[in-house]
Amino acid sequence: MNAPVAHPPQAEPVPSMEGVTPFMAQYLTAKASVPDAILFFRMGDFYELFFKDAEIAAAALGITLTKRGKHQGDDIPMAGVPVHALEGYLARLIRQGFKAAICEQMEDPAEAKKRGSKAVVRRDIVRVVTPGTLTEDSLLDARGANRLAAVAIRKGRAAVAVVELAGGVVDVVACALEDLGATLSSFRPSEVLVPDRLFSDEAAKDALDGSGGVLQALPQALSEPVGARVRVERLYGVAALDGFGAFEEAEVSALGLIAAYLETTQAGKIPALAPPRRSGDTGFLAIDPATRLSLEIDRTQRGEREGSLLASIDRTVTSGGARALAERIARPLRDPARINEGLDAVEWLLERRDLRRDLRDGLRASSDVARAVSRLALGRGGPRDLAAIRGGLSIAGGLVSLFPTPDETLDGLPARITACLDRLTLSPELGGLLSGLAEGLAAEPPHLARDGGFVNPGFRPELDEARQLRDDSRRVVADLEARAVTQSGVPFKIKHNAVLGYFLEATAKTAEPLLRPSEDSPFIHRQTLANQVRFTTVELSELDAKISQAGHRALAIEGETFETWRRTVQALAQPLQAVAEALAELDAHGALAEWAEEVGAVRPQVDDTTCFEVSAGRHPVVEAAVKAAGDPYTPNDCRLDGSGASCARLSIVTGPNMAGKSTFLRQNALLVVLAQAGAFVPAKAMRLGAVDRLFSRVGAGDDLARGRSTFMMEMVETAAILTQATERSFVVLDEIGRGTATYDGLAIAWAVAEALHNHNQARTLFATHYHELAALETRLAHVCNLSMRAREWNGELVFLHEAAPGAADRSYGVQVAKLAGVPGAVVSRAREVLDRLEGETSAAANLNDLPLFAAAEPAAPLITPPSSAVDDALQGIEPDELTPREALEALYRLKGLAKR
Repeated sequence: MNAPVAHPPQAEPVPSMEGVTPFMAQYLTAKASVPDAILFFRMGDFYELFFKDAEIAAAALGITLTKRGKHQGDDIPMAGVPVHALEGYLARLIRQGFKAAICEQMEDPAEAKKRGSKAVVRRDIVRVVTPGTLTEDSLLDARGANRLAAVAIRKGRAAVAVVELAGGVVDVVACALEDLGATLSSFRPSEVLVPDRLFSDEAAKDALDGSGGVLQALPQALSEPVGARVRVERLYGVAALDGFGAFEEAEVSALGLIAAYLETTQAGKIPALAPPRRSGDTGFLAIDPATRLSLEIDRTQRGEREGSLLASIDRTVTSGGARALAERIARPLRDPARINEGLDAVEWLLERRDLRRDLRDGLRASSDVARAVSRLALGRGGPRDLAAIRGGLSIAGGLVSLFPTPDETLDGLPARITACLDRLTLSPELGGLLSGLAEGLAAEPPHLARDGGFVNPGFRPELDEARQLRDDSRRVVADLEARAVTQSGVPFKIKHNAVLGYFLEATAKTAEPLLRPSEDSPFIHRQTLANQVRFTTVELSELDAKISQAGHRALAIEGETFETWRRTVQALAQPLQAVAEALAELDAHGALAEWAEEVGAVRPQVDDTTCFEVSAGRHPVVEAAVKAAGDPYTPNDCRLDGSGASCARLSIVTGPNMAGKSTFLRQNALLVVLAQAGAFVPAKAMRLGAVDRLFSRVGAGDDLARGRSTFMMEMVETAAILTQATERSFVVLDEIGRGTATYDGLAIAWAVAEALHNHNQARTLFATHYHELAALETRLAHVCNLSMRAREWNGELVFLHEAAPGAADRSYGVQVAKLAGVPGAVVSRAREVLDRLEGETSAAANLNDLPLFAAAEPAAPLITPPSSAVDDALQGIEPDELTPREALEALYRLKGLAKR
């Protein structure tokens, strides 16, 4: 998806209605209802675009811009796309961040003519297409979720509501304001709904900009809790939300924005949505956008899936399973009990290779049930979506039979697998739907219901009759012709034209006996020509009507059958979605087991301690790339303890450039992600005390659009770590302070390391080229030194990629410059300067005298001054909830407090 917009999009003004034709009045009325969307206006076999929409679409899509008629003296710009090619053009517009409204013809032109020759065909907007509301397979990434998110802030609390319309899944999370960015980015939404007032809130701006989705501004009034609650109740068709849980005001506001947006974009059609899954801010590992990007968890820093952690471990065989795995990796759990439930399922399948093979073979044959259900519920599905549901239900029963019953296993099945099998056991209603689809739906149905041919013969007798008449009309006509010849003795030929329909034709001479009046004759004279005479019979007239209507009737019966199935699916949407979720979860468990066997991963021990112990850990992405090149990967150990009881809580990592410091830091952070996602880890052993927040500041980048240099961005991210990290957090920092003067950078790095050790007490890996920081090992209680080993051999630098105890003695920067191809003269000059600097012992002596080598007071720099009465009063005011009178009273009250 494209980059987020920096401000609310502005709608183009709608042209005046003065002096327009009825057709253009209809267009302008439709356009006025969606001023911020590009309007595709159906006209026969084309969707036409006019005015500014045509100019925008022509530039964005590369289609021809023409003119049609005039409006207030000016030519009307026009462009168009064929109806059959609409989805391709929509996909290109959506990728560029546009919204598109579809205005369809709601009646046949023949019906409009009955109201008068100048009557305009009735049209209406049937849908507004936006980045977060896509449901068509051609517009979606099959292996990635497409989510619409909404953000609300009430009474100092933030909430994020998220819906995946294509799958019917709804999540809502309430969190502290400082966690809004981490919560929002964990869902990776395509589109984010924002109350317009939040665009002026600096605290929310960083979180919104880091979401990665297109930002859509909505009126603040839509987030008011009372109205929002009513809209959500209407969306779910319930009298109260209490049955879904006790929601905070901010959660209701966010859900209300989602409900309001769906009402608008889906033109009144109610999507099949599961009840909102409410998860508090303590349920998942918090990973802020900068850390997510730094670690390349689900996308690389170039925005690509390939090369990310997710891509390296994905062994799923279904699109639903791929999305389930992506969510699992993007939102790791925090509770050790829940984490171990996931690990139990992976371990159980890992130990049963044959069962896992059969499970994955069975899943390969399944289709995307969740998205099929969603499309059918919204009226956009077709016969192939019904076939996907039939296939999913059929496979569900077969998969259940693969697993042993509780009586057949000593230890029982893991809880997560048992829950999946329970959802795959079909209810009588789902069994009935499967039976009906198996009997009535064709094995290879067409894409569109209007094409017909998807109902099996024998399922609807009246359909078989209509089809037979339509398909066998020649034989039926020949039979009737033979009977007419036998009955009359006249050599008739049955013919057809557009005026008379079917008729019996004979030469004028042979027809003479039939022209004599006779009450018993079944032949009715219709027309006399120069050499032919034409007749009909009552039976032929009825046959003519039946044949002409048979095709239409067959399609109507099939359409009625499809609608019956569609309504059944809509009524059973929730149990069908439960089946889809179970299939996806089993696929994710099986994929993680498959990957663990493939790379030799082990089960991590996850508990409530603050330990972090890894034996022979490996970076999952780098190892795959190194092995693909035919080279060995060097594993490394790492031990940290937040309590400091068994080992250091902060490790200073030094060593040359290119020796693997950044890889070592990222490797251990990714092992945390994998373990808490319920996946095995590439190591010999791992023990992890569950982490609440993960922070990574590795690599350099700037934000020129917001006027932030590389160093400023580094300090902003460092500040976030220092203010949010806790004793249960895990922090990796690389070269803090490198973007400024040497002493400034050294001072900042020293102070940050002290703060993390003394105040935050988080488990930390701190990589640096300031070798002076090695002194912290002797000055702080729980600090140790690690270095990435390198050796010089015959004048060349050899990297060993091993993390060993102790500090590095030098950085080998000049040698790395030589490896990078810096001209020899420059390298030689650099060696001369380095030798001279290292020979000046006074520099070292002066450095030892600096006050930074005196231990700082533990928490003095982080003490917050006591708040005043005015500060306390301000914290209790919610501006959006005040009436004008209450706001004035609050202002006077604050003024009074300030005078004290």
